[in-house]
Amino acid sequence: MTKTLVVTALALLPTLASISSFAQAADAVPCEKMLSDVNAAMQTTKADDAGRAKAADLKGKGLERCKADDDAGADAFFEKALKVLGG
Repeated sequence: MTKTLVVTALALLPTLASISSFAQAADAVPCEKMLSDVNAAMQTTKADDAGRAKAADLKGKGLERCKADDDAGADAFFEKALKVLGG
């Protein structure tokens, strides 16, 4: 009985993991939209050179995640960039 329970629990793990990733993806904004917001903020920011450089670095990391079709990961980097830029 216990062995069957363990086997069943292990069989359900991938299903539970995929449900979690679907939930995260549902909350994500399309990375292209966030990228547009970052680009607009970079044009209007009053951040100093160090802030602009940090935002550009975060934007680059976000672009990498966006190209990998990881909108949630891209959004996290883009949100950090927007905060650096004062947005």
